[in-house]
Amino acid sequence: MSASLFLIPVPLGGTEISQVLPSYNKSVLKSIHYFIVENERTTRRFLKQTDSSIDIDSLTFYTLNKYTTQEDLSGFLKPMDEGYSIGVISEAGCPAIADPGADVVAIAQQKNLHIVPLVGPSSIILALMASGFNGQNFAFQGYLPIKSEQRMKTLKTLEQRIYSENQTQLFIETPYRNDKMIEDILKICKSSTKLCIAADITLKTEFIRTKRIEEWRKQVPELGKRPCIFALYK
Repeated sequence: MSASLFLIPVPLGGTEISQVLPSYNKSVLKSIHYFIVENERTTRRFLKQTDSSIDIDSLTFYTLNKYTTQEDLSGFLKPMDEGYSIGVISEAGCPAIADPGADVVAIAQQKNLHIVPLVGPSSIILALMASGFNGQNFAFQGYLPIKSEQRMKTLKTLEQRIYSENQTQLFIETPYRNDKMIEDILKICKSSTKLCIAADITLKTEFIRTKRIEEWRKQVPELGKRPCIFALYK
């Protein structure tokens, strides 16, 4: 079998691995000796939780972060030239989705390498599934502008797309700014527009609710630092 670049999902939080990842992923992990990871410490913990028999110290880890150059990325893929498969693992969820792993995959595509995405949880897709919003026409916007004035302007533009294009709009925020995000959404969006807030997806504290803006204004949730996906639709 030729070498492959495996895109390996991980749980979104402290969820039991068996609840969110198929057993096939475990067999793939045991066969890989090279990993491109966002955080080596958490990856080591994930591997040990997946299968305690894995010899962590025998593995090679390449760290992918904001300081990683394109030259570094190409170097990370060199073991594949020698027939070794490589695993890409992000901090949470699916690698390459709202994640720097996409840069690795882009280079692998340019090199015509074999790429295998494995099944696992994506907070974006799970939130959309549970929102009741349009799942045939949607857009994930990533992070919106940090400054409130620019963010509200962007929110208004996204809201217009909901009505003009019949398109669900999904986006995220750094957890400690969740409350400010909700404040701006409730301030700028129409009372009739629907907002879905999906927090702690797959965890015991999971919270997924869809209400019209006018309803959210009556009782604003306190999300604190919980990871969230926000979605808007008509």
